[in-house]
Amino acid sequence: MHLDHAGIATTDLESLLFCFEDLLNAEIAHEELLDGMRITFLDIGGDYLELIEPIGEDGTIARYLDQNSPGIHHLAFATDDIDAALDRAREQGIELIDEEPRSGAWGHDVAFLPPSSTGGILVEFVEH
Repeated sequence: MHLDHAGIATTDLESLLFCFEDLLNAEIAHEELLDGMRITFLDIGGDYLELIEPIGEDGTIARYLDQNSPGIHHLAFATDDIDAALDRAREQGIELIDEEPRSGAWGHDVAFLPPSSTGGILVEFVEH
């Protein structure tokens, strides 16, 4: 398993995109609309920053930003076997947000672990 991307919640994706494209010499690798979010992945040398902006006032990221400041939303770890990663988390007594993988950005299977079980960090498993 390795770090795949850091998800960053923002209310102004365009400004953040402009900042990181110049600051990190990053290029857009992928863009999509998904579940009330505008998502842009920036390639930073084979790893990614996922910039996430809510579309409208409802949805996961909109609710997150209502309660928190813009910034790092989650850390995502790539795995070749998401079911095994979830089983390992269960065995360690870690609570799961997603009992089963679901479809995420780029069509990858994803599953989340809550911050209350992972030292205050929302963790995402991503199977490519």
